[in-house]
Amino acid sequence: MGAGLVVLTRDEALINTVRVLSSHYQVFTASTESDLAAHLVAQSAGVAILDAGTVPTPVDRLAERLGAQFPDLVLIVAGGIDDQSALASRITNGTVYRFLHKPASEQRVRLFVDAAWRRHTGEQSGGPSATPNALPTGKRSRSGTNMLMLGAAVAALAAAGGWMLLHRSTTGQPHAAATPAETAPTEAPRDAGLEDLLARAQAALASGALVTPQGASAIDFYRQAERRKPDDSRGAHGVEKVIDRLLSDAEAQLLAQHLTEAQRLTDQARAIKPDHVRVAFLMAQIGKERERAVLAEARTAAASGNFEQALSALDGAGPRSTLITEARQELEQKKLDERVHDYVKLANERMRGGQLLQPTQDNAGYYIESARALAPNDAEVKQTQRQFLDRLVSEAHKSMAAGNADQGEQWIQAAADAGVGSNDIAALKQEAVHVRSAAHTDALARLALLVNERLSQGKVLDPSGDSAKFYLAQLVQADPTFPSTQTARRVFAARTLEEAKSAVHRQDFAGAQRWLAEANEAGVDQASIGAVNDDIKAAQEVVKPATNIVTATSLELERYVPPEYPLAARKKALSGWVDVQFVVKTDGSVSDPTVVGAEPAGLFEQPATEAVRKWRYHPVLRDGQPINQTARVRVRFTLEQ
Repeated sequence: MGAGLVVLTRDEALINTVRVLSSHYQVFTASTESDLAAHLVAQSAGVAILDAGTVPTPVDRLAERLGAQFPDLVLIVAGGIDDQSALASRITNGTVYRFLHKPASEQRVRLFVDAAWRRHTGEQSGGPSATPNALPTGKRSRSGTNMLMLGAAVAALAAAGGWMLLHRSTTGQPHAAATPAETAPTEAPRDAGLEDLLARAQAALASGALVTPQGASAIDFYRQAERRKPDDSRGAHGVEKVIDRLLSDAEAQLLAQHLTEAQRLTDQARAIKPDHVRVAFLMAQIGKERERAVLAEARTAAASGNFEQALSALDGAGPRSTLITEARQELEQKKLDERVHDYVKLANERMRGGQLLQPTQDNAGYYIESARALAPNDAEVKQTQRQFLDRLVSEAHKSMAAGNADQGEQWIQAAADAGVGSNDIAALKQEAVHVRSAAHTDALARLALLVNERLSQGKVLDPSGDSAKFYLAQLVQADPTFPSTQTARRVFAARTLEEAKSAVHRQDFAGAQRWLAEANEAGVDQASIGAVNDDIKAAQEVVKPATNIVTATSLELERYVPPEYPLAARKKALSGWVDVQFVVKTDGSVSDPTVVGAEPAGLFEQPATEAVRKWRYHPVLRDGQPINQTARVRVRFTLEQ
């Protein structure tokens, strides 16, 4: 069993991961700072892992204190990005050797611990790194611990020297000459070609020509030396020195946040030895730093509201780690939340402007449905939808209160489509029925009132668009069985019958026949119509018929206008005739058409006299002079078969 590894943490996952290393190291766990101190004093611990989430003391101060008290202790700190930022200066000055992002995999922990032990053994021996199993085991004695404390300053200088050896850059810093291992064995014969290769390699190394120019670089000369004499370790050691210089320079560039240059140097080292442990570790560190930079760029873009740019930055990070995936998911959620918030904002603006359902795709309902499609369970979306539904119900009530049942029903349908409860919709529909019924009653009452007003004004038939007959027709069409309709019809019929009687008294027989036709259409009983018709005949008998009456067929007709078949007679398939007496004037026109007989009475008289009035004859001559001539004609009404 090798040397000790102390872990300060209460994180079970980290503890279980570190325990896997127990086959190579003695693993001690501490849950408090005091336990940690006890282990460091009592055990031969060379590496310590500090969990930043466990210690109450700021981790950078604890790291500084441990570095001062235990100069040969190599520290690894585990934590989050904020903890890494707090330790930036400690990582730069070497107080903290590596920072381990949590949660950490077993492979990553093993790489970090192995690298830390190489550094620890290198600082203790001042030579090449030993393996962990080669480290001494057992507990330190109290006197040994006291000596370590007394010699802290010397150990700190030694540690600093070891750090500079492992991490110095190639710019302007001198490098050691050949190690003792590079000195040719005294007992071996001198190989001038090998020595020349090693000298040229050392010169190239000192000048910084590590891998370029091709054919004249340190790595080229050391490899030629290896091939020339494989059993001479100086060539292999030189290759290791080139790799160490490349990786040390890469680490310096990494600390300076020059990630591209760090990547280039690491790639050069990997090209020399792909399976080098430090290469794998440094590649992981560069990856983490790139990831951190990408995350920082994404956060900056997201903070300004540019989520597309933030997501684009994450997409450009290469293979997605768990952290990148989680960050992308978080950004996508924030982008979604932002869109939902915008939809809700637009919906509220449209509601304030009264644009509940119009214009299309730019109204409150449209934006609420858009928000619900993205986040149906969002509290803000639900609240806005409730307000929208309340507005729809309110608009329905307002329309019906104004007596506009049609508009009210449109709002009710919109409310039902938007999700208003079935009970509320049923109540609104019942209210609409009452409103529509009241509106119907009001409309009929208004028409009945107009019929009575026009009768009182004497506008029984004329004007055609504003008479009692006109409004009665509308009333009958709206609801023929309504009480007001029945009353208005009876009043109108009685009025037309009275007008017919008045025409008889005035001996206006044609007018009397027209009024009888209106009375018949209005539903006056046939007995009443027959009585008036008898009055017409009796009155006509009293009036002496004009002498020299001729039949119309004996006259020369120049213009004929057919009578209009009454619609009521056509519907009932009735036929009949009307005898009309009229005067052909000296200019051939017709005047004074009078009904002298009709069958049936009160149906065809008006269209017959109206047609005869439009006829025109050739003037009747007597002694060469035109005279007025009374004539009589029977106008027949027969439906075509």
